[in-house]
Amino acid sequence: MKSPKKPPRILHVKAAWHLTPHMIRVTLASDAIRDMPQDCAGANCKIFLPTSGQTETDFMQQVIDGPRPDVRTYTVRHIRVDAGEMDIDFVDHGDAGPASAWARAATVGSFCGFAGPGPVKVTAFYADNYLVAADMSAIPVAAATLEAMPRDAKGDAFFEITHADDVENIDAPAGVRLHWLVQPESSQAGQQVVDAVLNWHWPEGVVQTCIAGESGAIKTLRDYVLTEKKTPREDTYISGYWKVGLIEDEHQQLKRTEAA
Repeated sequence: MKSPKKPPRILHVKAAWHLTPHMIRVTLASDAIRDMPQDCAGANCKIFLPTSGQTETDFMQQVIDGPRPDVRTYTVRHIRVDAGEMDIDFVDHGDAGPASAWARAATVGSFCGFAGPGPVKVTAFYADNYLVAADMSAIPVAAATLEAMPRDAKGDAFFEITHADDVENIDAPAGVRLHWLVQPESSQAGQQVVDAVLNWHWPEGVVQTCIAGESGAIKTLRDYVLTEKKTPREDTYISGYWKVGLIEDEHQQLKRTEAA
């Protein structure tokens, strides 16, 4: 018999602001963060979203009794265990999606539920060259991976962003070139990243990848990296984070079906 899942921990908003025009950074605080791993930047987590005006008491009662609140998967961008703080970056899609709407409205004292963190995606760095590629949904995992790399790492990172002003400051190794590709049309998400990777001069030696974003683009890149380039699976992180036309629950169900 499976053990019952632990209820999410409540985290409170310490600060929220637009890091770029289409990316909102929310700093969350809680004593519970002091018990999390110091090195979990880049790990996935689940954010449980209260409805507008909902109290913490009513929210936790809903978690217990149902229906399940809206839950979305995000990435720990930074964590400061000693301070009991972490940063989560949300793509600003307007108020259409529950996570974007929550982040846009977040003020000091707002709250959400948190479950995780899960495992960090890339934990060992041993490549001769690195290939990083992400759309805006995956910039946090890509940026955290770049910042964890050895300072003498070499390679290229391709980021597809909504607007030229969405370029972020990332503490990447000096030998990893950052390329920012502007794609304002969500219906064409991932295409510029696909083109950039397919045109990348694949170097000799060991190549490690951190590639994530829209699932259609990721399917193309997974086939290319694993099949055409014959990159060992242990050298790759490649994951679809969302799919055009699907909400997260639908996308997660599709991933489970395809993996079955």
